[in-house]
Amino acid sequence: MRNQNTFGFTKEEPWRVFRIMAEFVDSFETLSEVGHAVTIFGSARTPRTDHYYQMALEVARKLAQHNLAVITGGGPGIMEAANRGATLGKGKSVGLNIELPREQTGNRYANIPIHFHYFFSRKVCFVKYSVGFIFLPGGFGTLDELFEVVTLVQTERIQKFPLILFGREYWHGLLHWGKVTLEKGGFISPGDLDLLTLTEEPQEAVDLILDYQRRVSPPEQFAQRLV
Repeated sequence: MRNQNTFGFTKEEPWRVFRIMAEFVDSFETLSEVGHAVTIFGSARTPRTDHYYQMALEVARKLAQHNLAVITGGGPGIMEAANRGATLGKGKSVGLNIELPREQTGNRYANIPIHFHYFFSRKVCFVKYSVGFIFLPGGFGTLDELFEVVTLVQTERIQKFPLILFGREYWHGLLHWGKVTLEKGGFISPGDLDLLTLTEEPQEAVDLILDYQRRVSPPEQFAQRLV
């Protein structure tokens, strides 16, 4: 005879599938109208006085002025800066906010807010509608997103989109470890680290993404990935 916990599990799980499906349907419907976008990742804990906050704001503003939507996780810190910059550039400012017990609250600069319960459906949306990715200093979440996206490019699950790291001081140690441990140890192929571009200049990041846009056509092929 089934115990009560087993019965509750089997009864609840099918409905969970519908909730997951609803997240995908709602987010796909909204984001399919956004057009080409760039996702900007970074720490939720970065204060507004930090120069990386200002850097995120500036690069997002420039992207918006070139008619590129900006997608973030919708929270504070770097995410707020990027959404704020996109709004200042009079562009589409997308915030994919996630329900967390303590840390995340939505910022007021996302003019296209979308709310998620599940991390995995949110992560699909970061990638599915972007033609470039910018990573500023951050914690576990930012590193998780970096390794997920670079793995998708490395394994050719998505196209070779620009993957741009801001902040030499922050990223230098990780890139050095990647060279001397991952590459020399044969854990990644020679040249895999070249998938990442390190810069301190917002305009360089914008130019890399615009150049990619010019080289890759037709625009419809951006949508043929992941799902």
